[in-house]
Amino acid sequence: MKIKTLLIAILLVLTGSLFAQRRQGDSTITYKTTLSPEKQSLLDNVDVIANTQLNFRSDYTDGEFEGAKFTFEQFRMEIKGYVHENVFFRFRHRYTSTFEPQSIDKIIKGVDFAYLRFDIADKWQLFFGKMYADWGGIEFDLNPIDIYVYSDIIEMADNFLTGAEIWYQSSENHGFGFQILDSRTATFDELYGDVPGIEAAKIPLAGVLNWRGNFWNGKFSTLWSYSLFSEADGIGKQYIALGNLFQSDNWYVAYDFKISMEGLDRTGIVSSEIPDELYPHAVENTRYISHWTRITYKLSQKWRLSLDAFVDYAYWTDDLDPLQTEDKFRTVYSFIPTVEFYPWDNLNLKFFAGYVGRNFVYSDYAKNRPGLEMKDYSTGKLMIGIISPLHIL
Repeated sequence: MKIKTLLIAILLVLTGSLFAQRRQGDSTITYKTTLSPEKQSLLDNVDVIANTQLNFRSDYTDGEFEGAKFTFEQFRMEIKGYVHENVFFRFRHRYTSTFEPQSIDKIIKGVDFAYLRFDIADKWQLFFGKMYADWGGIEFDLNPIDIYVYSDIIEMADNFLTGAEIWYQSSENHGFGFQILDSRTATFDELYGDVPGIEAAKIPLAGVLNWRGNFWNGKFSTLWSYSLFSEADGIGKQYIALGNLFQSDNWYVAYDFKISMEGLDRTGIVSSEIPDELYPHAVENTRYISHWTRITYKLSQKWRLSLDAFVDYAYWTDDLDPLQTEDKFRTVYSFIPTVEFYPWDNLNLKFFAGYVGRNFVYSDYAKNRPGLEMKDYSTGKLMIGIISPLHIL
């Protein structure tokens, strides 16, 4: 009797399993796919890209080994394409940034792009949403995965802001853009603190005017811009970037000049170096200057040598401190030699080995002023890794 009961139980289980397998097997035939054939055709105009920079790195401070680890220096998932012949969308999420929604535009800091582009005429385009602040320079125009360390101005800036842009392609070789953007993603108090005698701007906006030009059949190109930011009542920031690029079959030579003149310390380097015991808020009247260059030589189809070299200057031009003896505050010298290997001709993926060296040199004022007493130091980063904008779709 027990054996008979056991056999019946086994039969029921097997029968249930068969029905379950039959139903699961039939589901792809019985039920419609999520995407209709009409929707599937839209994928022909959509790209899905995993922008990746993964490396194993060793860190050094003043020549002393600090440690080694694997890191995702960059991972930005991107989806872009046309949803209509005149409507283009682009979304890019940076997974190596904070996921906190920002106070001003209400979108998380890690979202680089979330915008629509409307092709309104043959030469005119309108952008609306969160986009890159197109404020010039070759360095910022590169894919972030191809940057090992940004210069100070770019590193500390809000580079992705919400607003609108109008673009005019005046000819095949020249285009002009104008953007109106939020000047920041965080509130005045979050950025600057309680600065005595200064009130936040009620309309904190930025205007960006830029020109992209091409000469000599594309061998020389420019990316120049002028930006004006409203930061506080009667106080703003001016930013000029002059990017220049020469390209030939074997050479890639880029040079940027950037200057940021700030009524309030928006870049924040000087303010962050001054202890709260002296000034517990952002200081006024700072200036930052950067000279950035990249030189790449193509040895062969698979091998390239590259060198990034740049110098960043930080100035504090205010007379707030009676002990201040000079405007210059800090200078940073950076150099990044790399070797790159492209194993496949039909895939944009490279292995690289490189070193990021940075020397931080402070002015006599910053070194000798009681309460500051800054000290020069150097950092190093030895890297071996992979870089690729992996096209998933």
